[in-house]
Amino acid sequence: MLIGQASIYLSANILSAGLGLLSVFVFTRLFSPHDYGTYLLGIGFASVISVFLVGWFRNLILSGHAKNDGTDVRGLVISGYVVCCLAAPLAYGLGRLLGLDATAALAAVVLSVAIGLFELTQDLVRARMMALTVMKGALVRAISLLCLGAVVALLSPTGLLLLLSSASAYLLAVLVQSRAAWRGTIVKFDRTGLAAVARQGLPLTLSLTLLAVSSVTDRFVIAGLVGAAEAGKYVAGLDLVRQTLMIPAMSAAAAFFPLAVQIHARQGNAAVRLHLAECVELLLGITLPACLGFAVISPHVANVILGADFREVAAQAMPIVAVAVIFQVLTQQYLHASFLLSGRNSLYLINTASIIAANVILSYVLVSHHGTIGAAWARLGADIIGFACALMLSRWAFRVPFPLGRLALVMIAGLVMALAVGTLDRSLHVSDLTACVVLAGTGLASYVAMCWLLDISRARGRLKFGLALFKTKLANINIG
Repeated sequence: MLIGQASIYLSANILSAGLGLLSVFVFTRLFSPHDYGTYLLGIGFASVISVFLVGWFRNLILSGHAKNDGTDVRGLVISGYVVCCLAAPLAYGLGRLLGLDATAALAAVVLSVAIGLFELTQDLVRARMMALTVMKGALVRAISLLCLGAVVALLSPTGLLLLLSSASAYLLAVLVQSRAAWRGTIVKFDRTGLAAVARQGLPLTLSLTLLAVSSVTDRFVIAGLVGAAEAGKYVAGLDLVRQTLMIPAMSAAAAFFPLAVQIHARQGNAAVRLHLAECVELLLGITLPACLGFAVISPHVANVILGADFREVAAQAMPIVAVAVIFQVLTQQYLHASFLLSGRNSLYLINTASIIAANVILSYVLVSHHGTIGAAWARLGADIIGFACALMLSRWAFRVPFPLGRLALVMIAGLVMALAVGTLDRSLHVSDLTACVVLAGTGLASYVAMCWLLDISRARGRLKFGLALFKTKLANINIG
């Protein structure tokens, strides 16, 4: 079940990421670094506000809706979200304080409301393991972002209109899955229920909001110290890395988090630890080779995907950020499960505070001394500190397993793959696009071979089972 759910999420997110890469390809050629920088600053600000708007309801959806025992939390969720949206004027004022102009700040607030509604809708269908519906919403959003953004680029390539087109794309995605997520919802303002949600969700909301702040700190530091255009160049590469590398990890986590909650509730601690040990091996087995491979070929990727004005900065920053993603994924997509299962939401806050403090201090110091590239090193340092902090905190929460022997085999397989790709890259004399195809194919083949050799995530047994299942279905079809 875990592999099936993760496969659907992965397929959806790969397609969505592909469309996202196409969007970056188009936008970095049709928008100036300043206008694209304005857009990226706005969408970064909107992502922070949207996290604040929906963070209150994340645990409620995971712990209540995911159980699928007849409890309907949707009315409480949507009424609470409406209340949270009343903070929009304060968000606008905050955007102005951070340096966004009046129209960009307003557009960013509109976008944040749209993103929040989309994320709540996705959380509801994901908690019920309606993977195909999640897939449909993600693809509609990605297609709409690309198409509406391209129209804006051709008519009037400004950051403001690109922000508004993005808000429209998120709302379209909500519409196509609203029937599955919200049909039959009875909206009523339950003051007692909302107060309970607020008390329970405050630590998680603060920590998720601060984590979102940490993820965009560097772009605002760059904008303040060296200008929006430089921020646009840096974030173009940063988003390219995140769109490519975070998708597989988030797909796996989207499958194993709800399963972990159900197993813990029904079978107890020992069973969920066995499940999590399998999950972390699968998570690292997906994330590590993707990040290391991307770091090796990132100069070619920058030349293929990004416009000429964005390539130099991105090529320097992307290998560093790719390595940082490894620590970010292990922290957010695995270690945070310890806090969820223990019910100690305050630990999210402590862990996030360590990350944001490290990111703010390191970003300011390193950008001041080393320019834009300093932000990439700051991000790596902050993610390592955040991982170390989360690992220590998990010892006092729910002790999630770290099967070091199995994870060491994943590390060996990933390093062998990276070495093979790097060695081949030095002898290639072809175009960047051809190099990407050849090197990615080499990396995939070498890693698959190592997975078979070292039996990463029980690859041999799962492949044999898959082949047997395929043969059985094929035989049934022939008999029919």
